Amino acid sequence: MPLLQLLKVDLAVGGPKLLDGVDFTIDPRERVCIVGRNGMGKTTLMRLIAGEIRADDGEVRVSDGVRVAKLDQEVPRGLDGDVFDVVAAALGDIGALVAEYHHLIEHGETDSARFAEVQAQIEARGGWSLDQRVSNLLARLELPSDIAFSSLSGGMKRRVLMARALVVEPDVLLLDEPTNHLDLEAIDALEQSLLGFSGSLIFVTHDRRFLRRLATRIVEIDRGQLTSWPGDYDNYLRRREERLHSEAQANAHFDRKLAEEEVWIRQGIKARRTRNEGRVRALEAMRRERAQRREQQGKVSLAVSQAAPSGKRVVETRDLHFAYGDRVLVDGLTTTIQRGDRVGIVGPNGAGKSTLIRLLLGDLQPTSGEVIRGTNLEVAYFDQHRMALNEDLNALDNVAGGSDSVEINGQRKHIIGYLQDFLFTPERARAPITKLSGGERNRLLLAKLFARPANVIVMDEPTNDLDIETLELLEELLASWPGTLLLVSHDRDFLDAVVSSTLVFEGDGRVREYVGGYSDWLRQRATTDQRKADAPTAPPMATSAPAATTAAPAKRKLSFKDQRELAELPARIEQLETELAALDARMLEPAFYQQPAATITAANNERAAKQAALDVAYARWSELDG
Repeated sequence: MPLLQLLKVDLAVGGPKLLDGVDFTIDPRERVCIVGRNGMGKTTLMRLIAGEIRADDGEVRVSDGVRVAKLDQEVPRGLDGDVFDVVAAALGDIGALVAEYHHLIEHGETDSARFAEVQAQIEARGGWSLDQRVSNLLARLELPSDIAFSSLSGGMKRRVLMARALVVEPDVLLLDEPTNHLDLEAIDALEQSLLGFSGSLIFVTHDRRFLRRLATRIVEIDRGQLTSWPGDYDNYLRRREERLHSEAQANAHFDRKLAEEEVWIRQGIKARRTRNEGRVRALEAMRRERAQRREQQGKVSLAVSQAAPSGKRVVETRDLHFAYGDRVLVDGLTTTIQRGDRVGIVGPNGAGKSTLIRLLLGDLQPTSGEVIRGTNLEVAYFDQHRMALNEDLNALDNVAGGSDSVEINGQRKHIIGYLQDFLFTPERARAPITKLSGGERNRLLLAKLFARPANVIVMDEPTNDLDIETLELLEELLASWPGTLLLVSHDRDFLDAVVSSTLVFEGDGRVREYVGGYSDWLRQRATTDQRKADAPTAPPMATSAPAATTAAPAKRKLSFKDQRELAELPARIEQLETELAALDARMLEPAFYQQPAATITAANNERAAKQAALDVAYARWSELDG
C-alpha cells in the first residue's frame, strides 16, 4: 500500500503551472530522487508533500499513521538554544519538557519543585523513551548536546537539522539538498546512515555520486510533468536523451503539418471550393495545441572572458605555516602551481581550505614561510557565501555595474542577452536578487565571474544549488579552460571530472598533494595505508646490506611468487568489480528494500567487504607494478 499519493495535482506560483495534473506515489522503503532544472519546482513539490503549501487542484493523500518529516535546503531562522533543545523541539510539547529536564539537571536544580513537576509530567506522558531517543540519535550523529546551535558551523547545523528530522521517526523523510555545506567525511556518513534508514526517502540533490548510491527510483520534473525512471542514473540520462529526441521529432512533424494547413487556409478562391469545415476545425485545434506547448528550458551558455596568459609560475609556497593563536591550519606546505594547473582543495569543514586560498591569493600573510606569486595574474573569485553579490542591486547591475553591455573576449554583448545565456528572463534580470532562488544566485555569480577577464579562477563550493545539467556544463567548461583553476569542493564527481591534482588537509595542519582527483586520492591513500600496515611485519634489513641500496631507484626484481600474484591481480580486480556492479544493481531494485532488515544489513556488509578487498587489490597491484 502506498505511503503517500498525489492525484491529478495542479500547482502554479505566479506563472506557468509547476505541476500540471501530476500523479505520484511512494511505497515503503523506496528512495526516490527528484531531478530537474532550477525553477522547475523540485523544492515546491517537496513543500507540497510536506504539507507546507496546498495544491490548486487535485489531492495529496497520506495514509493513516504515516509520519512525514522534512530537512530544509536552508537553515530556518529562529532556532535557538543548545543542540539538545533544537532536536527535542521537533517532538512538540513533550520534547520541550524533556529539554527542560536536561537544563534543570545541568544547573543543579534537581531538588527544586519545578524539577519534580517536570519529572511527573514526563512520566505521565510516557516521555522517557523520547529522552533516550534524542540522546541516542545525538550520539549516533556525533553531535554535542550542550553546545549552542547558533555557534555551530553551517555543516554542523545541517547535521543537527537532520537529527531534528529523524527524531520523529518518520515513515517518509524529505531531504532538500542534504549534502550542501557537508564535508566529504560527513557526506559519506550521511550516505551510510540513509542506506540503513528503515523508512522511505524523497530527496533532491546535485551530488551525482550521492544520487547513484542512494536512489532506487528517479523522478524527473519537467514543464509541469513528472516522469518516473528506474534508479540507474546513467540509464536515466540515456533514456531521457532518447525521449527528448523523440519529442523534438514529433514537434517538428507537427509544426510542418501546421505550416501546410496554414498555407491551405490562406489559399485563394480556387482552393475555397475544396475547403471543408472539418479541416478548418482541425486546424483551429492544432493552433490551440501549438499555443499551449511548453518548450523545454534552454541550456545555460557558459563562456569565460579570458585575460592575457599569466606567467608560467602562478604561485609557489615554501615551508608555508599559518596559525590562529594556538591552532595550526597550515604546517610546512611546499608546492608549486603552474599555468594551466587545475588544483582541487579538499578537507573537513573548518580545516582551513578557504584560509589556504586567501594565503595563496595574498589576502592573508603567513605566520612563517613564503608565498611567491607569479606575474600578470588576473583572478576571478567565486566565494561560497556569494558575498560578491550586492543585495541592494538587481541582477543586471550586479553583473554590468550600471552599464548596458559587457565585453566577452573582445566582443560587446547586451547585458540582457548575456544574462539570457544564464537562463535569466528580462523580468528576472530586473528583479531584486533577494527574490532569486539559491540556484539563480549561483548562476548570477557565475555570470558575474565569467564576465571579468581572468587567467586564474578560484571557486569555493561552486556546485551548491546548481542543477545537474548546469553542473555538467560547468565541468566541461573548466576541464577545457586553458587558465589556472583553484577549486574547493565536496562534490566527488565534480572533482574527478575537473582537477588534475589535489591538496588534501590531513589533520594538524598537514596539507599533502596528490596527483588526480578525488578517486585517485582514495586509491593513493589506500596504498599508503596498506604500506603502513605492512611496515611492522617487514623483515629487518641485514646489517651487511650494501649502503648503496638506498640510492637505487630501479624497479625491484620480483620473486616467482610475487610475479604470479601480479599476473593474477588484473583478473581478481575485474572479478571484484563485476561482483560489486551486480550487487549494486540488486541493491538498486525497489524490491530489495522490502526484505527483512537483517538481509539488507548483510548485503551492505558484503558490499563493504568487497569494496575493501578491491581497494587492497588495487594497492597491491600498484605496489608490485611500481
